[in-house]
Amino acid sequence: MLVPGDPLAHRALDSLLRAEASVRRRLSADLEREGLSASGFSVLVVLATAGGELELRALRLRLRTSKANATEIVTTLVNRGMVVRSRLEHDRRAATVRLTPLGQELVDRLFPEHTERVAATFAVLDEDEKRTFTEICRKLAA
Repeated sequence: MLVPGDPLAHRALDSLLRAEASVRRRLSADLEREGLSASGFSVLVVLATAGGELELRALRLRLRTSKANATEIVTTLVNRGMVVRSRLEHDRRAATVRLTPLGQELVDRLFPEHTERVAATFAVLDEDEKRTFTEICRKLAA
């Protein structure tokens, strides 16, 4: 019989995974109807808030994702006409990613609704709980 070394940690993990799945479902349903993953939408939002264009390396750092994952997400967005990827003139090994008008239109149209869904999802927490939850997540992500 397997006995966990820290049963409370196992219950915390189970609760975290259930909460993450529930929040992801609530926040991604409308995005998926538009053909966007949550990760793809995050790329579009990061680009929009950065003025519409970033080096792929900087985009990856802002998203805290691997090079392979960022490349895969960007490739999907390129294929759907939401971003354009091009090589930098001064460093052909590096690439830049730029929002297309379609990508910008999606952000402009979907972001306000997304923001409302995020607020509604976390409305079950008061301000102190949101701060505490954020700090706990930061500790776990470190």
